[in-house]
Amino acid sequence: MTEVGATLRTYLVGGRPAILGFDEGQLATHARGQLLMPWPGRVGDGRYRWGEVDHQLPLDEPEFGNAIHGLARWVNWVSVAHSDGRLGMRHRLHPRDGYPFCLDLVATFGLEETGLEVTLAATNLGDGPAPFGAGAHAYLTVGAAAIDGWRLRLPAETVLHADRRMLPGARGPVQGTELDFRVARPIGPTRLDTAFTDLVRDPDGCVRVTLESSDGRRLVLWADRGFPWLLLYSADGLLPGERRRGLAVEPMTCPPDALRSGEDVITLQPGETTTARWGIDVTGFRD
Repeated sequence: MTEVGATLRTYLVGGRPAILGFDEGQLATHARGQLLMPWPGRVGDGRYRWGEVDHQLPLDEPEFGNAIHGLARWVNWVSVAHSDGRLGMRHRLHPRDGYPFCLDLVATFGLEETGLEVTLAATNLGDGPAPFGAGAHAYLTVGAAAIDGWRLRLPAETVLHADRRMLPGARGPVQGTELDFRVARPIGPTRLDTAFTDLVRDPDGCVRVTLESSDGRRLVLWADRGFPWLLLYSADGLLPGERRRGLAVEPMTCPPDALRSGEDVITLQPGETTTARWGIDVTGFRD
Protein backbone atom coordinates (compact mmCIF):
# COMPACT_ATOMS: atom_id res chain seq x y z
CA MET A 1 0.00 0.00 0.00
CA THR A 2 1.01 3.61 -0.49
CA GLU A 3 0.05 6.70 1.46
CA VAL A 4 -0.63 8.48 -1.83
CA GLY A 5 -4.05 7.42 -3.04
CA ALA A 6 -4.26 4.35 -0.76
CA THR A 7 -2.88 2.61 -3.83
CA LEU A 8 -2.34 -1.15 -4.01
CA ARG A 9 1.35 -1.10 -5.02
CA THR A 10 2.21 -4.79 -4.85
CA TYR A 11 0.49 -8.07 -4.05
CA LEU A 12 2.71 -11.13 -3.85
CA VAL A 13 1.44 -14.68 -3.45
CA GLY A 14 4.16 -17.23 -2.67
CA GLY A 15 6.69 -14.73 -3.96
CA ARG A 16 4.86 -14.28 -7.28
CA PRO A 17 3.20 -10.99 -8.25
CA ALA A 18 -0.56 -11.27 -8.66
CA ILE A 19 -0.82 -7.67 -9.90
CA LEU A 20 1.27 -5.53 -12.22
CA GLY A 21 2.59 -3.16 -9.57
CA PHE A 22 5.34 -0.57 -9.36
CA ASP A 23 8.49 0.08 -7.34
CA GLU A 24 8.87 2.42 -4.37
CA GLY A 25 9.53 5.93 -5.57
CA GLN A 26 7.77 5.35 -8.88
CA LEU A 27 4.49 6.89 -9.97
CA ALA A 28 1.41 4.74 -10.29
CA THR A 29 1.36 5.20 -14.05
CA HIS A 30 -1.79 4.33 -15.98
CA ALA A 31 -3.70 4.34 -12.67
CA ARG A 32 -2.25 0.99 -11.66
CA GLY A 33 -3.56 -0.08 -8.28
CA GLN A 34 -5.38 3.21 -7.69
CA LEU A 35 -8.80 3.86 -6.18
CA LEU A 36 -11.16 5.90 -8.33
CA MET A 37 -13.37 8.20 -6.24
CA PRO A 38 -15.67 10.13 -6.23
CA TRP A 39 -16.12 8.93 -9.81
CA PRO A 40 -14.45 6.26 -11.96
CA GLY A 41 -13.59 6.72 -15.62
CA ARG A 42 -13.87 9.92 -17.59
CA VAL A 43 -16.11 12.98 -17.48
CA GLY A 44 -16.29 14.50 -20.95
CA ASP A 45 -15.07 18.13 -20.98
CA GLY A 46 -15.06 17.88 -17.17
CA ARG A 47 -18.58 19.32 -17.16
CA TYR A 48 -21.68 18.03 -15.43
CA ARG A 49 -24.87 19.33 -13.91
CA TRP A 50 -26.04 18.49 -10.39
CA GLY A 51 -28.97 19.98 -8.53
CA GLU A 52 -29.58 22.55 -11.29
CA VAL A 53 -26.00 23.80 -10.93
CA ASP A 54 -23.31 23.42 -13.59
CA HIS A 55 -19.86 22.27 -12.47
CA GLN A 56 -16.46 22.31 -14.18
CA LEU A 57 -13.78 19.80 -13.13
CA PRO A 58 -10.06 20.15 -13.92
CA LEU A 59 -9.15 18.53 -17.24
CA ASP A 60 -6.43 16.12 -16.13
CA GLU A 61 -6.60 14.15 -19.38
CA PRO A 62 -5.77 17.05 -21.71
CA GLU A 63 -5.20 14.78 -24.72
CA PHE A 64 -8.92 14.07 -24.86
CA GLY A 65 -10.26 17.02 -22.89
CA ASN A 66 -11.60 14.92 -20.02
CA ALA A 67 -11.51 14.77 -16.25
CA ILE A 68 -10.50 11.25 -15.24
CA HIS A 69 -10.71 8.87 -12.28
CA GLY A 70 -11.80 11.20 -9.51
CA LEU A 71 -9.99 13.36 -6.99
CA ALA A 72 -8.52 10.95 -4.45
CA ARG A 73 -5.75 9.07 -6.24
CA TRP A 74 -2.94 11.66 -5.89
CA VAL A 75 -3.71 12.86 -2.36
CA ASN A 76 -2.51 11.61 1.02
CA TRP A 77 -4.56 9.05 2.90
CA VAL A 78 -3.96 8.14 6.54
CA SER A 79 -4.02 4.79 8.29
CA VAL A 80 -7.00 4.49 10.64
CA ALA A 81 -6.83 0.80 11.54
CA HIS A 82 -3.98 -1.65 11.34
CA SER A 83 -3.71 -5.24 12.49
CA ASP A 84 -2.32 -8.50 11.18
CA GLY A 85 -3.69 -8.90 7.72
CA ARG A 86 -5.92 -5.80 7.76
CA LEU A 87 -5.38 -2.12 6.97
CA GLY A 88 -7.85 0.75 6.88
CA MET A 89 -7.05 4.00 5.03
CA ARG A 90 -9.04 7.26 5.17
CA HIS A 91 -9.16 10.52 3.25
CA ARG A 92 -11.31 13.58 3.94
CA LEU A 93 -12.32 14.96 0.55
CA HIS A 94 -13.04 18.65 1.06
CA PRO A 95 -15.26 20.76 -1.20
CA ARG A 96 -13.58 22.44 -4.15
CA ASP A 97 -14.35 24.05 -7.47
CA GLY A 98 -15.98 21.43 -9.67
CA TYR A 99 -16.92 19.15 -6.77
CA PRO A 100 -18.28 21.25 -3.88
CA PHE A 101 -19.11 18.29 -1.66
CA CYS A 102 -17.48 16.94 1.50
CA LEU A 103 -16.94 13.19 1.77
CA ASP A 104 -15.24 10.85 4.20
CA LEU A 105 -13.61 8.10 2.14
CA VAL A 106 -12.45 4.83 3.72
CA ALA A 107 -10.75 1.86 2.04
CA THR A 108 -10.24 -1.32 4.05
CA PHE A 109 -7.83 -3.98 2.76
CA GLY A 110 -7.89 -7.44 4.28
CA LEU A 111 -5.93 -10.62 3.63
CA GLU A 112 -8.37 -13.49 3.93
CA GLU A 113 -7.87 -17.24 3.51
CA THR A 114 -8.81 -17.02 -0.18
CA GLY A 115 -6.97 -13.81 -0.97
CA LEU A 116 -7.42 -10.05 -0.90
CA GLU A 117 -10.70 -8.35 0.07
CA VAL A 118 -11.28 -4.60 -0.32
CA THR A 119 -14.19 -2.56 1.02
CA LEU A 120 -14.74 0.97 -0.25
CA ALA A 121 -16.95 3.32 1.75
CA ALA A 122 -18.01 6.94 1.38
CA THR A 123 -19.97 9.09 3.82
CA ASN A 124 -21.49 12.45 2.90
CA LEU A 125 -20.41 14.99 5.54
CA GLY A 126 -22.10 17.91 3.82
CA ASP A 127 -25.55 19.42 4.22
CA GLY A 128 -26.87 18.54 0.76
CA PRO A 129 -26.96 15.51 -1.55
CA ALA A 130 -23.70 14.61 -3.29
CA PRO A 131 -23.05 12.61 -6.49
CA PHE A 132 -20.74 9.65 -5.99
CA GLY A 133 -19.18 6.77 -7.82
CA ALA A 134 -16.24 4.47 -7.10
CA GLY A 135 -13.90 2.07 -8.80
CA ALA A 136 -10.59 0.27 -8.45
CA HIS A 137 -7.84 -0.19 -11.03
CA ALA A 138 -5.91 -3.40 -10.32
CA TYR A 139 -3.90 -4.97 -13.15
CA LEU A 140 -3.98 -8.75 -12.77
CA THR A 141 -1.05 -10.86 -13.92
CA VAL A 142 -0.77 -14.64 -14.05
CA GLY A 143 2.75 -14.83 -15.48
CA ALA A 144 5.55 -13.05 -17.29
CA ALA A 145 4.19 -13.73 -20.77
CA ALA A 146 1.94 -11.34 -22.67
CA ILE A 147 -1.78 -11.55 -21.99
CA ASP A 148 -2.53 -12.91 -25.47
CA GLY A 149 -2.19 -16.52 -24.34
CA TRP A 150 -4.10 -16.07 -21.08
CA ARG A 151 -7.63 -17.44 -20.87
CA LEU A 152 -10.29 -14.95 -19.81
CA ARG A 153 -13.80 -15.61 -18.58
CA LEU A 154 -15.94 -12.50 -18.26
CA PRO A 155 -19.62 -13.15 -17.42
CA ALA A 156 -21.05 -9.97 -18.95
CA GLU A 157 -23.88 -9.73 -21.47
CA THR A 158 -23.55 -6.12 -22.64
CA VAL A 159 -20.69 -3.94 -23.83
CA LEU A 160 -20.56 -0.13 -23.76
CA HIS A 161 -18.60 1.02 -26.79
CA ALA A 162 -16.42 4.14 -26.62
CA ASP A 163 -15.62 6.91 -29.07
CA ARG A 164 -12.16 8.28 -29.92
CA ARG A 165 -12.14 10.31 -26.67
CA MET A 166 -12.91 7.12 -24.71
CA LEU A 167 -16.38 8.44 -23.85
CA PRO A 168 -19.42 6.15 -23.96
CA GLY A 169 -21.26 5.59 -27.19
CA ALA A 170 -23.65 2.87 -28.22
CA ARG A 171 -24.11 -0.31 -26.23
CA GLY A 172 -24.87 -3.75 -27.53
CA PRO A 173 -24.75 -7.47 -26.77
CA VAL A 174 -21.38 -9.18 -26.59
CA GLN A 175 -22.80 -12.21 -28.36
CA GLY A 176 -21.20 -12.72 -31.75
CA THR A 177 -18.40 -10.20 -31.14
CA GLU A 178 -14.72 -10.46 -30.24
CA LEU A 179 -15.69 -9.11 -26.82
CA ASP A 180 -17.67 -12.20 -25.86
CA PHE A 181 -15.70 -13.92 -23.10
CA ARG A 182 -18.66 -15.52 -21.34
CA VAL A 183 -17.00 -18.86 -22.05
CA ALA A 184 -13.32 -18.88 -21.12
CA ARG A 185 -10.99 -18.50 -24.10
CA PRO A 186 -7.59 -16.95 -24.91
CA ILE A 187 -7.54 -13.17 -25.10
CA GLY A 188 -5.49 -13.31 -28.29
CA PRO A 189 -4.89 -9.97 -30.04
CA THR A 190 -8.11 -8.40 -28.72
CA ARG A 191 -7.57 -4.83 -27.52
CA LEU A 192 -9.65 -3.91 -24.50
CA ASP A 193 -10.42 -0.53 -22.97
CA THR A 194 -14.04 -1.39 -22.60
CA ALA A 195 -16.86 -1.19 -20.08
CA PHE A 196 -19.25 -4.11 -19.58
CA THR A 197 -22.55 -4.46 -17.73
CA ASP A 198 -25.49 -6.84 -17.32
CA LEU A 199 -23.13 -8.96 -15.26
CA VAL A 200 -24.03 -12.57 -14.54
CA ARG A 201 -23.64 -13.19 -10.84
CA ASP A 202 -23.17 -16.28 -8.73
CA PRO A 203 -25.71 -17.22 -6.03
CA ASP A 204 -23.80 -15.14 -3.46
CA GLY A 205 -24.42 -12.01 -5.54
CA CYS A 206 -20.84 -11.63 -6.74
CA VAL A 207 -19.62 -11.49 -10.32
CA ARG A 208 -16.35 -13.33 -10.95
CA VAL A 209 -13.81 -12.66 -13.69
CA THR A 210 -11.33 -15.49 -14.19
CA LEU A 211 -7.85 -15.14 -15.68
CA GLU A 212 -5.76 -18.27 -16.28
CA SER A 213 -2.25 -18.80 -17.64
CA SER A 214 -1.21 -21.61 -19.99
CA ASP A 215 0.19 -23.56 -17.04
CA GLY A 216 -3.13 -23.40 -15.18
CA ARG A 217 -2.29 -20.68 -12.68
CA ARG A 218 -5.52 -18.76 -12.04
CA LEU A 219 -6.73 -15.51 -10.49
CA VAL A 220 -10.35 -14.55 -9.89
CA LEU A 221 -11.43 -10.96 -9.39
CA TRP A 222 -14.83 -10.77 -7.72
CA ALA A 223 -17.15 -7.85 -7.03
CA ASP A 224 -20.40 -7.61 -5.09
CA ARG A 225 -23.68 -6.02 -6.20
CA GLY A 226 -22.33 -2.59 -5.37
CA PHE A 227 -20.43 -2.82 -8.66
CA PRO A 228 -22.79 -3.23 -11.66
CA TRP A 229 -20.00 -2.37 -14.12
CA LEU A 230 -16.61 -3.79 -15.05
CA LEU A 231 -14.04 -2.11 -17.27
CA LEU A 232 -11.26 -4.21 -18.78
CA TYR A 233 -8.06 -2.68 -20.13
CA SER A 234 -5.45 -4.75 -21.97
CA ALA A 235 -2.58 -2.36 -21.14
CA ASP A 236 -1.75 -1.56 -24.75
CA GLY A 237 -0.75 1.98 -23.75
CA LEU A 238 1.94 0.99 -21.26
CA LEU A 239 5.68 1.16 -21.96
CA PRO A 240 7.03 -1.54 -24.32
CA GLY A 241 8.38 -3.73 -21.50
CA GLU A 242 5.03 -3.67 -19.72
CA ARG A 243 2.62 -3.51 -22.65
CA ARG A 244 -0.01 -6.30 -22.47
CA ARG A 245 1.75 -7.78 -19.42
CA GLY A 246 -1.25 -7.28 -17.19
CA LEU A 247 -5.00 -7.09 -17.57
CA ALA A 248 -6.77 -4.32 -15.68
CA VAL A 249 -10.10 -5.57 -14.33
CA GLU A 250 -11.85 -2.57 -12.84
CA PRO A 251 -15.04 -2.95 -10.79
CA MET A 252 -17.07 0.28 -11.01
CA THR A 253 -20.28 1.47 -9.36
CA CYS A 254 -21.21 3.46 -12.48
CA PRO A 255 -20.12 3.65 -16.12
CA PRO A 256 -17.66 6.15 -17.58
CA ASP A 257 -19.04 9.70 -17.95
CA ALA A 258 -21.70 8.96 -15.34
CA LEU A 259 -21.59 12.43 -13.80
CA ARG A 260 -22.82 13.77 -17.13
CA SER A 261 -25.25 10.98 -17.99
CA GLY A 262 -26.47 10.34 -14.45
CA GLU A 263 -26.49 6.58 -15.06
CA ASP A 264 -25.99 4.61 -11.84
CA VAL A 265 -24.63 7.68 -10.03
CA ILE A 266 -25.17 7.23 -6.29
CA THR A 267 -27.00 10.13 -4.62
CA LEU A 268 -25.48 10.35 -1.15
CA GLN A 269 -27.76 12.16 1.26
CA PRO A 270 -26.26 14.07 4.22
CA GLY A 271 -24.90 11.58 6.74
CA GLU A 272 -25.46 8.62 4.43
CA THR A 273 -22.77 5.97 3.80
CA THR A 274 -22.44 3.71 0.78
CA THR A 275 -20.17 0.65 0.59
CA ALA A 276 -19.06 -1.83 -2.05
CA ARG A 277 -16.69 -4.82 -1.88
CA TRP A 278 -14.32 -6.46 -4.33
CA GLY A 279 -11.35 -8.77 -4.07
CA ILE A 280 -8.89 -11.13 -5.70
CA ASP A 281 -9.22 -14.86 -5.05
CA VAL A 282 -5.75 -16.42 -5.28
CA THR A 283 -6.72 -19.99 -4.42
CA GLY A 284 -5.82 -21.18 -7.92
CA PHE A 285 -2.67 -19.05 -8.04
CA ARG A 286 -0.82 -20.71 -5.18
CA ASP A 287 1.57 -23.64 -5.60
